[in-house]
Amino acid sequence: MNVGDFDFDLPERLIAQTPLKERTSSRLLVLHRNDGSIEHKSFPDLKDYLRPGDTLVLNDTKVIPARLLGVKADTGAKAEVLLLRRLEGDTWETLVKPGKKIREGTRLWFGTDAQGRKPLLSAVVEAEGEMGARHIRFEYEGIFNELLDRLGQMPLPPYIKEKLEDRERYQTVYARHEGSAAAPTAGLHFTQAFLEELRQSGVRLCPITLHVGLGTFRPVAVENVQEHQMHAEWYNVTEESAELINRARSGEGRIVAVGTTSARTLETLGQRFKDGPVEACSGWTDIFIYPGYEFKLVSALLTNFHLPRSTLVMLVSALAGREHILRAYKEAIDREYRFFSFGDAMFIT
Repeated sequence: MNVGDFDFDLPERLIAQTPLKERTSSRLLVLHRNDGSIEHKSFPDLKDYLRPGDTLVLNDTKVIPARLLGVKADTGAKAEVLLLRRLEGDTWETLVKPGKKIREGTRLWFGTDAQGRKPLLSAVVEAEGEMGARHIRFEYEGIFNELLDRLGQMPLPPYIKEKLEDRERYQTVYARHEGSAAAPTAGLHFTQAFLEELRQSGVRLCPITLHVGLGTFRPVAVENVQEHQMHAEWYNVTEESAELINRARSGEGRIVAVGTTSARTLETLGQRFKDGPVEACSGWTDIFIYPGYEFKLVSALLTNFHLPRSTLVMLVSALAGREHILRAYKEAIDREYRFFSFGDAMFIT
């Protein structure tokens, strides 16, 4: 299977640069995977495709202001650090720019005190990790999260050029647990009012957590899809959520994943507990889902429109079929749907 099998032409004008004023005002393309038929709706119409007893699985991770802009301490040259995950104490796995000039032993400074004499936050590169990552140890006075909130920026994807005026628009309304370097963007369409409307209609809401990391940022650099290695990301499932998943698994409605991160977590659970009920647990997953994969828990998926040649296009192709997905994407492009993080939604049922 070649990565080029998941390529398509996308006009740059269709890449959504800013979120819509109202979260629920996006469009919704509905793809029926049994026959490939397509419907064009508005996001609130999602309620017409969900049934009483369905379990809607929501990734409640919260994005941290993980993008730090600073300088190299020795030269004053600009440096950028993207926090991916805390390794231990004040040491983090990160991505850096410019990567070739920020090597082991490099010291970085971020912000300055009121007198402009010393940095508010300093760091040293302790090691070079896998896939271009750097292990960086931070040094500071005070509380790290407060400094990060003051100095950090929301880590918007590189295809978004516009400034985000309200950082809460890059958070889901149900975000609870800090730790992500990117938002689970399929969930950005929901409001609390709409979620309550779904709950009142008999849909069960099931939070799980997967902290989005390097896997989201890393492109597929190999031609043979099977040779791509996903980066591990941390997940957590509570006892209450495990019980909701088990009820759905036993026939009390479908399991509907909100976003590819929820889908990957659910399928990790399906593999981990294939011979018995799902239990409360946490761990690391590097599951890679592409055509040929047999889904164990996910019955339907709400998602956004994804980058060409990406692992996310491969995942939705595994669920709906590559031909169905590429045809649906072509129709979305012809009808000028908005793509990517702040774009429109797609429901695969």
